[in-house]
Amino acid sequence: MSLSAAHSKAFRREAPLEGRVWSIRDAGGFPAPRGADGTRAMPFWSKRSRAERVVGAVEAYRDFEIVEIPLPDWLGSWLPGLREDGLLVGANWAGARATGWDLTPAEVAGWFSEPATR
Repeated sequence: MSLSAAHSKAFRREAPLEGRVWSIRDAGGFPAPRGADGTRAMPFWSKRSRAERVVGAVEAYRDFEIVEIPLPDWLGSWLPGLREDGLLVGANWAGARATGWDLTPAEVAGWFSEPATR
């Protein structure tokens, strides 16, 4: 299993246990960087500590604040909004370049409508 796959699987397992997800923002709003294929993804983490590691490691995110989003709000409002805006979900990005899997909001929503696999 790739590292990105492991982080995605952890997101699926941890977010329901935490009851929330985390993102980051600065005065300009929430980041949604463009990937190599031209698509944009907004990052979310299943644990605050994961977001803290990225903010500490990635120069471009050093001045961002970590934002807590209750899971019901994220599932009910954020994911539909991301879909409408044509954005992907960056699930538990990690490392010095904040990389990982970018998934459609529908794919991620499906994780929470079916039993999680361990």
